[in-house]
Amino acid sequence: MKLKLDFGDITAEIELAETSCAQMLYEATPFEAVVHRWGEEIYFETPVSFDLDETAKEAVEVGDVGYWPSGKALCLFFGPTPISGPGEIRPASAVNIVGKISSPLSELHKVSQGAIVKVKKS
Repeated sequence: MKLKLDFGDITAEIELAETSCAQMLYEATPFEAVVHRWGEEIYFETPVSFDLDETAKEAVEVGDVGYWPSGKALCLFFGPTPISGPGEIRPASAVNIVGKISSPLSELHKVSQGAIVKVKKS
């Protein structure tokens, strides 16, 4: 399962994992949302409501895609957040790991706070 994220001038691809949460996100596509930035994390609200599952982590890896239950949000991690310690990437709170970013991460640095993202099946 793959998703394409269209931020206007920039696009990104996500390879979803084989989890129930990822499946729900895939089935909820297409949708649009407003982009939020938090350090080197992009997140945006989804139409999905899902609790933490067995994939939940307090610290993530570069390129991970998480689902944040508190904000019903999809989170793209491409570097440290404001609460990351040395050598780690820390979300605001635990996220379910739902996939990996499969396109170049460098492009995500160009995505602006307040942009509109169009999420489609790829």
